[in-house]
Amino acid sequence: MMHSTEPGSFLRAGKLIIHVSASREAMGEAAASEAANRIRALAAEHETVPVIFATGESQLSTLRALTAKTDLPWNRIVGFHMDEYIGLPENHPASFRRYLRENLVQRVSLLRFYEIAGSDGNPRDICREYADLLRAHKPLLCLLGIGENGHLAFNDPGEADFSDPEDVKVVSLDQACRQQQVNEGWFSDLSEVPRTAVTLTIPTLLRVPTLIASVPGVRKAHIVKRTLEEPVSTRCPSTILRTHPGAIAFLDRESAAEIVP
Repeated sequence: MMHSTEPGSFLRAGKLIIHVSASREAMGEAAASEAANRIRALAAEHETVPVIFATGESQLSTLRALTAKTDLPWNRIVGFHMDEYIGLPENHPASFRRYLRENLVQRVSLLRFYEIAGSDGNPRDICREYADLLRAHKPLLCLLGIGENGHLAFNDPGEADFSDPEDVKVVSLDQACRQQQVNEGWFSDLSEVPRTAVTLTIPTLLRVPTLIASVPGVRKAHIVKRTLEEPVSTRCPSTILRTHPGAIAFLDRESAAEIVP
């Protein structure tokens, strides 16, 4: 891995490219610009552009910058999301459906957006139906984050499987993952955080040709170091990003603190 102290510089770990910005806002703009360029290129080659969107505090600056780009072919984008709690009402402040409505769907006019209805019906049926949609549309771009325990989507270390036979599955959330949701202000207490969720699996994410990760903030500094330096394994699921030929991670000064002198 190459090292640089200059904001805006690129590092590399395996196949993963890392871009370091001076601030969270600059990181969001850099990630959004990269996503916008990819969307324009994909729209030149495809009738529709299926995109998977992530949620959480780490995605806000990127989504705000991306949805401000009114010149994008939003009316050709088919949106998906990565995960959703089981049993959480769709209008709860921590609902990922609500988050994406407020930060994406209500800001731009997508061709369509497929929600994971985590509080409606049998979770196994929800997984199967959403997997069918993903297979039908074959997403070309994914915006994602990295959890404080290294999870991608809701694939925590105890649930992640790099050879998972399922595309979408029900998972149990570990305490570190649930505590992160409290730390970010989505819940006031750990007891309020659901213990299960529906998530896209690791192989589903890795099938997407381009992955753009936004990973800002001081709480992500240690997991960034682990992601880039630990052996690739499900002990830290995000290490698998180093094997993906189309992955790029955008950091700010705080999240890069343990890898950049």
